[in-house]
Amino acid sequence: MRVKPLFVIISTLSLFLAVVLIYPSPPVAPSKSSDSTSAKSDIWSVQRIVEWRPCKWWLQSHLTPLPAKSNGFIRVDCYGGLNQMRRDFCDGVGIARLLNATLVLPKFEVAAYWNESSSGFSDVFDADYFITQMNGFVNVVKELPPEISSKEPHRVDCSKRKGQFDYIESVLPSLLKYHYVSITPAMSQRRDRYPKYAKAALCQACYRALKLTESLEKKANKLLEAIPKPFLSLHLRFEPDMVAYSQCQYSGLSPTSMKALEAARGDDRKPWTGEAARIWRNRGKCPLTPNETAFILQALSIPKNTNIYLAAGDGLMEIEGLTSIYSNVVTKSALLSGEDFETMHGNTKAALDYYVSINSDSYMATYFGNMDKMVAAMRAFEGLYKTLFLSRRAFAEFTSRGLEGKLLMEALWKAHKDDFIKGRGSALSDCFSDLRC
Repeated sequence: MRVKPLFVIISTLSLFLAVVLIYPSPPVAPSKSSDSTSAKSDIWSVQRIVEWRPCKWWLQSHLTPLPAKSNGFIRVDCYGGLNQMRRDFCDGVGIARLLNATLVLPKFEVAAYWNESSSGFSDVFDADYFITQMNGFVNVVKELPPEISSKEPHRVDCSKRKGQFDYIESVLPSLLKYHYVSITPAMSQRRDRYPKYAKAALCQACYRALKLTESLEKKANKLLEAIPKPFLSLHLRFEPDMVAYSQCQYSGLSPTSMKALEAARGDDRKPWTGEAARIWRNRGKCPLTPNETAFILQALSIPKNTNIYLAAGDGLMEIEGLTSIYSNVVTKSALLSGEDFETMHGNTKAALDYYVSINSDSYMATYFGNMDKMVAAMRAFEGLYKTLFLSRRAFAEFTSRGLEGKLLMEALWKAHKDDFIKGRGSALSDCFSDLRC
């Protein structure tokens, strides 16, 4: 008997459906939940929507010609750590151009900070390279002419004060009268009334003209080559003086750390207590401990086998809180030979950390200091955007609400993800923008 085609089609479909219903489909792999820190890629895989770039107006601008006659000489007195001095020096370059002055290369007054003798600009930076790169932006000299070199400069106080500090009104009259003045740029209103040609001098000085000396750069490259690749440079701040300065309290510190901390505090750095301490911490004023840092790295899905270069000064407390979880941690003191390291002073050690950090595959900082801001800017200048500041404020706020474990990790992931996507916290100067400029 002949079977009709329609009956054949119906029978075939029925048989297929029966097979599908009888045999269960293979298990489907669970999707990566956006809320699960254990299932997601690390923070660097997040797509950014903001990229800071150096502005073209100083990179490619036609320079305003320097006046034929200088109004005198300015020496910028720089104090503190290397990156604080670098910040002040760059501001001083802009001030010199603003006032049509000739810039005298400074000494770096490091004694109070590093407990060492002062070092010259040329101990860290290539002076000849700097002068060449600043040609057309500002006049620079290594030494004063004989008729001025025997004199001490007239000191102009630019210390932080209420209201605006105007360099033209406050410094220029002294420059014209004495022809040689020294300043330390004010902590506020640094770029007050800067025309673009003065800003361009500052930008050129900070991001194009400051190069390490040949010997120091050679040592920095030697250190860079010794670090296992790829690697994260982590600027971790939990030294006794930093914690004492913060006036924060920490429980569970080792007796050794407590002793070092008490010695650093003295009588004028007593920690906050009670409600004041809680408010202070929730404002993000307390440095992250190494253990807290490790927790945040895990929240950001940074693998535990990540190679980490520890960009930090001597005397870090509680470092086991990090190394017990992230074991592939290296330091400059371990990678450089004893003689190479022991003969270096604080400025040159800081220069190594700076050089490695701007050349690292990724960079994270637990603080928001001068080095962190400078490294972030230089990495943006080079088009390196795997840069993130860990949020002390977010950690304090979430833990004060009682969040812990997985919930705390999820909250930290979201907070840092939002910062990274939008480029928040980069602290870049007028030399950069997230728009075309």
